[in-house]
Amino acid sequence: MAQKPIRPPAVAGQFYPGGETGLRQQLTDCFRDPRGIGSIPTPANRPPPVQGIVVPHAGYIYSGPIATHAYSALATHGFADTFIILGPNHTGYGSGVSLMTQGAWRTPLGIVPINEPLATDLHRGIIDADDTAHRYEHSIEVQLPFLQLLAKDRPFDFIPICMMMQDLQTAEEIGSLIADTIHRHPKNKTVIIASSDFSHVGFNYMNSPPEGIRVDDYARQQDRLAIDKIIAFDPAGLIATVEAHHITMCGYGPVAAMLFATKKLGATKAELLRYGTSYDVHPDTSCVGYGALAVYSGAIQ
Repeated sequence: MAQKPIRPPAVAGQFYPGGETGLRQQLTDCFRDPRGIGSIPTPANRPPPVQGIVVPHAGYIYSGPIATHAYSALATHGFADTFIILGPNHTGYGSGVSLMTQGAWRTPLGIVPINEPLATDLHRGIIDADDTAHRYEHSIEVQLPFLQLLAKDRPFDFIPICMMMQDLQTAEEIGSLIADTIHRHPKNKTVIIASSDFSHVGFNYMNSPPEGIRVDDYARQQDRLAIDKIIAFDPAGLIATVEAHHITMCGYGPVAAMLFATKKLGATKAELLRYGTSYDVHPDTSCVGYGALAVYSGAIQ
């Protein structure tokens, strides 16, 4: 029998520390940072359940504290058995929508298996089985250590989907396929994670703000337009707004797909938990926006 693939970490030592001790310390620092949630939460089951979250995927020093707000909501409103993680394709490798259906991913905190039955079921329609897109991509990888830290000894698995195509039709089809797959496996508690940074503004991104507006102020203005559509549960409006206002949000397709899926699964509420920019950490001629949002299946307590 052929050995199933274990994907090694591609950005350990770059986006986050490459050793277990250093990684645990930086994750802890992210939670305790003034921009973070304050402390590492203990998983509980406080209603309403979280069905989806939006998290950033930059280097932890920049976006990690923002991400802690979404992961805290996930933990306190009920951890999951399986996480479907949707991320954009930054590398250009692989097919338009790439799914790994078997094996596991390794981080400095250990091995996280792919849920092979659900992944195999999800391999339909526009979703291709393709490992290539995941080989060097960071947008999904950087989420796993947060889940590992929160889970402690509790087992969980995941399904990685990398989206090069982020148009409305693609996002809607992926969302429908995810919702259908989750419906077909009702005993498996599944949460959908959409990995996305928001606006990329300034010299480094060849995206200058209007004259007289600082890069972080412009990022906040642009990102508010996108965030309002997410909170309104309007995935089609999100994509239209990103396109109309030239918002340089790298994972709007994954976010839209998550919204389509969670709407079909009965989610009714979304909220912005925290927003920040890289300018808050390192004022410069360029900056990136980061948002943490959660989607719930009932009224927010």
